[in-house]
Amino acid sequence: MERKLIRREKEREYEGRHNSLEDAEQGKNCKSTLMTLNVGGYLYITQKQTLTKYPDTFLEGIVNGKILCPFDADGHYFIDRDGLLFRHVLNFLRNGELLLPEGFRENQLLAQEAEFFQLKGLAEEVKSRWEKEQLTPRETTFLEITDNHDRSQGLRIFCNAPDFISKIKSRIVLVSKSRLDGFPEEFSVSSNIIQFKYFIKSENGTRLVLKEDNTFVCTLETLKFEAIMMALKCGFRLLTSLDCSKGSIVHSDALHFIK
Repeated sequence: MERKLIRREKEREYEGRHNSLEDAEQGKNCKSTLMTLNVGGYLYITQKQTLTKYPDTFLEGIVNGKILCPFDADGHYFIDRDGLLFRHVLNFLRNGELLLPEGFRENQLLAQEAEFFQLKGLAEEVKSRWEKEQLTPRETTFLEITDNHDRSQGLRIFCNAPDFISKIKSRIVLVSKSRLDGFPEEFSVSSNIIQFKYFIKSENGTRLVLKEDNTFVCTLETLKFEAIMMALKCGFRLLTSLDCSKGSIVHSDALHFIK
């Protein structure tokens, strides 16, 4: 009886060691199929089979030792390319098709990446996408900043692109009782219009400030200047013919921009 128990214990011990060796081998094989790439300072971990999906490409050459590639300080392959755009290159290798987020506007840069990595399929899809965009008529974006010196109207900012209005709103903060309360919604007429009145009611200790620098917004001229600067940074072009007698762009009654 004792011999049988000892024998069973040895069999279990042997099975345990055998399974541990198998698990270790599987783990080793799993690690050997993974690669970490440092592309322009961004780390990407993927499988070798993903990088070698298309033969005679730059990444396939690195994996199979056809192309020499430098290493970073941590021993990862370093590729001196656009690290942010590489996610689209990698997704193309994974999916076999080009899938880009809505509003993507870096087709020319992505085309250069496709050429560098020698991915003809990706280059063709980027080119096709760019050509379709060129044929599709774009909606013109209008921006109007009016200041008719009427106390009932005040400063009016209109734009048919709600995202620009959102940027204006995110730049201005109402501060009350030592806390940030966000944009004062009573000044927002709709998603396309902000209407600032000349007389801004405020309780003691309440003020409008510009984010980041905490500059006090004491006048509508300051708000107007902020809207103008943001418009220029966002790529709008000024269409208004300025009257020299006004002195500066801030003193003009109506400003019209287009993009």
